[in-house]
Amino acid sequence: MPYELHYWPMIQGRGEFVRLALEDAGAPYIDVARQDDEAGGIEPMLDCLTDPANPRPPLAPPFLRDGDVVVGQTAAILLYLGPRLGLVGTSEADRIWTHQLQLTIADAVDEAHDTHHPLGVGLYYADQKPEARRRAEGFRAERIPKYLGYFERVLSANGGERLVGADLSYADLSLFQLVDGLRYAFPKASAAALRDTPRVAGLHQAVARRPRLAAYLASSRRVPFSEDGIFRRYPELDA
Repeated sequence: MPYELHYWPMIQGRGEFVRLALEDAGAPYIDVARQDDEAGGIEPMLDCLTDPANPRPPLAPPFLRDGDVVVGQTAAILLYLGPRLGLVGTSEADRIWTHQLQLTIADAVDEAHDTHHPLGVGLYYADQKPEARRRAEGFRAERIPKYLGYFERVLSANGGERLVGADLSYADLSLFQLVDGLRYAFPKASAAALRDTPRVAGLHQAVARRPRLAAYLASSRRVPFSEDGIFRRYPELDA
């Protein structure tokens, strides 16, 4: 049976990290909220989140259904999918290291989000612009170089092309998505950081050229970045 991915249909968001793994592996899956039939749409996702009979509900999307197994949280979904899709090493050390890298990417994603919502997700960006400018200044100057510099060191220690071992892992795909998001939201700051991290830039380019990924990125299934998602382009935050 195909995997069922539940996520908001109009944005890439955190669900995109899962999509990239499924797409690169050529795994059959249904992006449930994007389906137009009776079994699709947002309602099945909301029903699962609010089902009073479910003792282990996800807090929020994304979550993945694989038969009777339901897994929430992006990093946990990829921890589950990695061995099944051939996107993680076979040793316990490789699996936990790949998971650790994924959690570090998740930290970077959260910080990127907080540049435009530093005070609270319940407020509009327009309600927190001064605070956002201040938060973004530190993110551009310190955090982007720190995160990309860290992954540059990891790549260098592993031969320069992959984060873990010799084969592509889901952490490589997720680093591609992080870099892609930063290039959209902070084109000036990310370009400067990528000049200092050529291995990270090379991995981003190499992932984009993978046949299945290239086809996906060129398709309508790849929803464009927008100012409704995690990575948002506000030119004043990239000054």
